[in-house]
Amino acid sequence: MSHPLTDQEFAARADEALDALQRGLMDLADREGFEVELQGGVLNIYFEEPTETRFVVSPNAPVRQIWVSALVRSYKLSWSAGRGAFELDGESLTVLMERLVHIHLGR
Repeated sequence: MSHPLTDQEFAARADEALDALQRGLMDLADREGFEVELQGGVLNIYFEEPTETRFVVSPNAPVRQIWVSALVRSYKLSWSAGRGAFELDGESLTVLMERLVHIHLGR
């Protein structure tokens, strides 16, 4: 049985996840012409094409989740100790974000 993350554990895991996500999206951002900015613990992804849009990825400490606002939906990812990642329905944060970016870009 896994234990809930402490405040410090959640903060560290969320920071690591957002840093990794930013690094992981940089090559795709360069190829596809969108911006990725991590500031104040929140990751913003800005698109100018095909429509001006922003995706927001932010930690929600009270519920120990990472929340994603993208494509007029909200996605709430919880920590999976077994996978060592934040995930939703078995999909990791990185995989989810790459899928959402591709959907927005029409790929």
